[in-house]
Amino acid sequence: MIEAQKRAGRYNVYLDGKYAFPISESVMIKFQIFKGMEIDQKLQEQIIAADDVARAYNRALDYLSGQLRSEREVEEKLASLEIEPGVITDTLQRLRDLRLVDDQAYANAYVRTIRNTSDKGPIVIRQNLRRKGIGENLIDRALEEFAGDEQVENGVTVANKLAKHYARKPFSTQKQKVIQGLMTKGFTREVIDQVMSQLELERDDEAEQDLLLHEATKIWARNRRYDRRDRVNRTKRTLFGKGYQMDEISRVVEQLQMEDD
Repeated sequence: MIEAQKRAGRYNVYLDGKYAFPISESVMIKFQIFKGMEIDQKLQEQIIAADDVARAYNRALDYLSGQLRSEREVEEKLASLEIEPGVITDTLQRLRDLRLVDDQAYANAYVRTIRNTSDKGPIVIRQNLRRKGIGENLIDRALEEFAGDEQVENGVTVANKLAKHYARKPFSTQKQKVIQGLMTKGFTREVIDQVMSQLELERDDEAEQDLLLHEATKIWARNRRYDRRDRVNRTKRTLFGKGYQMDEISRVVEQLQMEDD
């Protein structure tokens, strides 16, 4: 006997008047199950196995409905639902056959999206795709869409923002921060070199002198509890650590000492 469940597309199967197992409509059609047919143990096992895959497949479809997913993401999602490994394997094969999971297509789409909407470079993109379980060859092919000139263009945009952010830092520190920022964003050294050659980053001697005097005055005052020699050394070390040149530091610290005297 076959009885429809309250949930659409699901049915209960009874054998010899007793409840035996549930099935989906797709499995019922696949095995051409009808009232009164004979089902032996072997066929029952096949039907149940097929229904396990059908249910896992539907769970996977729900997970895939919102956005593209990598095979690993789908596999981990199904595993989190305590679905048997063998069922997950069969489900993933069905999804592959229907092109519902395709790691190359996923990688291509990911690179296009990051290239157009993010400030990340190819190194970070590769790391992120690796975490999604995408293979190196697939990543290589996907990154072919992120041409070198586009990387430089994106890198220049990032560098300009970083330069503006660190504008009130010593020139050497500003330049170092820009390079470090580009590396953190995932740009290669080759691209960074091209970016820095295009970046309009120039030392403003007058502005840097004003900034040095401003910072030195604060640090000098903060170190006033130390004796003169220790106070001088501590102030110089702090300013040097901020990226100022030692000859300029010495000049400003000497000026502060003269003002104290």
